[in-house]
Amino acid sequence: MTITRRAMLACTAGFAAATPFAAMTQGMPAIHVLKDPNCGCCSAWIDILRKDGFTVTTESSFGTLLIRHKFEKGIPQNMTSCHTGEIEGYIVEGHVPVADIRKLLDERPDAVGLAVPGMPYGSPGMGPEDAREAYDVFLIRRDGSTEVFSRYKAA
Repeated sequence: MTITRRAMLACTAGFAAATPFAAMTQGMPAIHVLKDPNCGCCSAWIDILRKDGFTVTTESSFGTLLIRHKFEKGIPQNMTSCHTGEIEGYIVEGHVPVADIRKLLDERPDAVGLAVPGMPYGSPGMGPEDAREAYDVFLIRRDGSTEVFSRYKAA
């Protein structure tokens, strides 16, 4: 097979055009999210992560399988929400804001991860932030204990 000059130029131009985009995705956090495929708020949270530069993969999971996964990963029952993310060795349960995920990755505490239990109105993916109810983001320790990682006041 002979490569023509035109084919070589086209290939080189395509590579040159794609290189900056490949560089932009290097170093961006990747998160894998297990969610109910019919959940709109989970999809809204995922869209927020993508807009902030995260690479997001998703996996559909239903009912008891999703709940079992949460418990196996160390999420206490009182900390559960509708979706579960895994990023760089941490679990992110529920509608955790991007700033808190980045803080977790920067500080690297010895912990299971973060959780926003339930589905507080106005948390990321759950309605407008300017109408949010107050909620806390919890750090889940490896022994199952929790502590407030950050607080969000009602708008």
